[in-house]
Amino acid sequence: MRSRPSPHPSGSDDAALTAAVVVDAAGQALVVATSAANDNSGVSAAQLRVLGVVDQAGSINLTQLAIALHTAPSSASRLCDRLEAADLLRRTADDRDRREVWLVLTPTARRLLDGLGRQRQETIAAVLRRMAPDDRAALVQGLSAFARASGMPVAEDSAAQPGQLAG
Repeated sequence: MRSRPSPHPSGSDDAALTAAVVVDAAGQALVVATSAANDNSGVSAAQLRVLGVVDQAGSINLTQLAIALHTAPSSASRLCDRLEAADLLRRTADDRDRREVWLVLTPTARRLLDGLGRQRQETIAAVLRRMAPDDRAALVQGLSAFARASGMPVAEDSAAQPGQLAG
């Protein structure tokens, strides 16, 4: 079994480093808690990553996808070939420049991602229900602040009233 890093790396008592260890552990717990849904989807982790990038972009070209995935365009293209064969991704030519190809999700991919999202949320909700209401409200408040500090948009729903989170 792997040992956990010290909550105070290099002997530091920096509160941010201590918090980073806790956030990292929570992130790992989220991955473990939600990976079963992804594993049962019939789509590889790399393919799910492609679908997620395309979903966030709305549409994206192959070069942009490869950059987002930190991979070679040929590797991204092979992933897209498999997703297209599975009716999860569609390549469409740009109306103005026929050499430009855009990648878009199919309705099948949308259903898959929506279903996986619901399964992940249900799994996370089950864990959150085991927390004390005040702890759950504090978690949402803290994670909302973390998301804002990282530059990520925070959905209005995540800033729900404390009474909604406590129950």
